[in-house]
Amino acid sequence: QAQLVESGGGLVQPGGSLRLSCAASGRRLSMYDMAWYRRAPGEQREFVAGITTVRTTNYAGSVKDRFTISRDNANNTMYLQMNSLKPEDTAVYFCNVGCSIPKCRPISSWGQGTQVTVSS
Repeated sequence: QAQLVESGGGLVQPGGSLRLSCAASGRRLSMYDMAWYRRAPGEQREFVAGITTVRTTNYAGSVKDRFTISRDNANNTMYLQMNSLKPEDTAVYFCNVGCSIPKCRPISSWGQGTQVTVSS
């Protein structure tokens, strides 16, 4: 059974940075488009950023120019570098496979996610 594990979240002040990681077991990530999603308190899960197998990237407008998605196929890991964080970025962040754009249904079970809290 494929498993995705997100890590790297935490508490950061506005304007700060965090780097999230998504590690996979039981699935070779190099074969898939991948994406990061987030769910803020009281909100539905939303697309944040996606990356194709050939490293074409897509971003939600709210994070464009602040977040950078990348992948390390050799280590079966995907990353999300988050800079200039804002309080509205506070959410649980998830990764999944099979999509690199919004309005696409990912194919793996959701992991536990990693909490990102932006607050002074």
